[in-house]
Amino acid sequence: MSLRKAAWLVAILLVLSLVVLGCAAEDKNKDQAGGEAEGKIILKAGHAVAESHPYHLGLEKFKQIVEEKTGGQVQIDIYANGTIGSERDMIEGLQLGTIDLVLTSTGPVINFVPEMGVVDLPFLFSSREHAYQVLDGEIGQDLLEQFGDIGIVGLAFWENGFRNLTNSERPINSVEDIQGLKIRTMENEVHQAAFKELGADPTPMAWGEVYTALQQKTIDGQENPIPIIYNMKIYEVQKYLALTGHFYSPALLLIGQKSLDKLSPEQQNIIKKAAVEAATYEREQIKVQEDEQLAKLEEKGMVITRPDKNALREATMAVYEKYEGRFGKDTIQKILNADPNKK
Repeated sequence: MSLRKAAWLVAILLVLSLVVLGCAAEDKNKDQAGGEAEGKIILKAGHAVAESHPYHLGLEKFKQIVEEKTGGQVQIDIYANGTIGSERDMIEGLQLGTIDLVLTSTGPVINFVPEMGVVDLPFLFSSREHAYQVLDGEIGQDLLEQFGDIGIVGLAFWENGFRNLTNSERPINSVEDIQGLKIRTMENEVHQAAFKELGADPTPMAWGEVYTALQQKTIDGQENPIPIIYNMKIYEVQKYLALTGHFYSPALLLIGQKSLDKLSPEQQNIIKKAAVEAATYEREQIKVQEDEQLAKLEEKGMVITRPDKNALREATMAVYEKYEGRFGKDTIQKILNADPNKK
């Protein structure tokens, strides 16, 4: 064999080797959003809280239903604790196609779907039953449809729960006790407006930064439902818990349109039905944990107070006037009128 032929043979073998390696690398990286492995479609689902929180338990239920109903052809990989980004980052990931599913609070959602901000009005829902009546009905479905304009599909309303106030300075028994406190809020202008009316200094901050900020006392407090306060060990850095219930916080299970389009019509239908079925389970877990963990927080040393909610509500009524032009006075009134406790 001539030197020229030998050189060509080496070159061909080198190219073939690179092709083989490239294919292997491609197979290895099939775990990206909407990826495939061994004939399966793998969907990445993210959330920002601990594995012990109902968000995660609900997603595990959702995963079980989807994988069962699709015969294992659609697999859900769950990423907890904000390991693949903050809630806002993950929502952007849905649009880009780098993440498939996100379970998020409504906090950052108003930045993508402004109409969703109506559910964040203070003391809008008197009870869980009131919230479910609205969110699982026509108003809620209309809100979910708004996501279609930004390349996202709203699958279902899950639950975060009624939000309560913690701080390291003093017990909260009245509106006056809240004044001057630097309170971390979600990146949500409606929440911030409500706390300004209460005389606090609202400080928007990504959830991943909150524990350290509380520990270092760069902020005085934060507000969240009981399961987050307990599961994220807020009791380690906060002494006082006030059961204010100032916002009812839904959670949203969202999927990117790009990711949904990769599924067959049958698989899409399974995903949508599983989202609703798992919502019921996740809501039940929120209630169970709230009932159990309130006593546990007291055992951990938190001082728990129960301020007059009517006084707090009255102090935040200016927020309704501020936003009724944006969200629609009629829509707000429909939500208030849907309260089954007032019928």
